[in-house]
Amino acid sequence: MNRFLTSVLGVAALCLMPLATLAAPLVAKVDISTQTMTVIYNGKVAYNWPVSTARSGKYTPRGTWTAKWLSRHHKSSLYNNAPMPYSIFFNGNYAIHGTNQISRLGRPASAGCVRLHPEHAAVLFRLTQEVGKQNMQVVIQN
Repeated sequence: MNRFLTSVLGVAALCLMPLATLAAPLVAKVDISTQTMTVIYNGKVAYNWPVSTARSGKYTPRGTWTAKWLSRHHKSSLYNNAPMPYSIFFNGNYAIHGTNQISRLGRPASAGCVRLHPEHAAVLFRLTQEVGKQNMQVVIQN
């Protein structure tokens, strides 16, 4: 009986494992149509922030990624050393990062990255460090 129960529990665990990986501890969900980010931390909405995504003629990729690498004091190698504080890179050169152009938040203004108020970027950066890059998910839609 113990052997049977162990086998059943093992199969159940294997079947449920994919469901557990769907819910990352930290999700930054960006809605391009509303220029907002909803941060979901441990299954609960923790923050709603205005963002800036790609301006006309530029593109912000849609999809789902995990954070690939972090850079606290990053400067753009593509755009004249523009400051990108608290960068969370998720897809090649695309990142979520702070901006000094806070008056433009809430409308498209970037070259493709997701821009945040530097204070909000610092919070998201810290949370990403806490949970680990592999447990931080970036979702960009609309």
